[in-house]
Amino acid sequence: MRAVKGDIETYHEGDQWKNRAQGNERASSTHSTKAEAQQAGRDMARSRGVEHVVKKMDGTIGERNSYGNDPRRSKG
Repeated sequence: MRAVKGDIETYHEGDQWKNRAQGNERASSTHSTKAEAQQAGRDMARSRGVEHVVKKMDGTIGERNSYGNDPRRSKG
């Protein structure tokens, strides 16, 4: 099985918070709280060197954190 190189997204579905690599249909992990899901998603993104996208309950992007090659040269 090969690792997917897509960014990791944390999102809410049903009554759970989930993580998946973008492009995958199935969740890699499920959690009862957003905090647990964010921690697991952050760890997944760090280990893969990709971006972690955290979505709000309504599906809009709440925050993004890059743990890989960040092409932007912005301060902060």
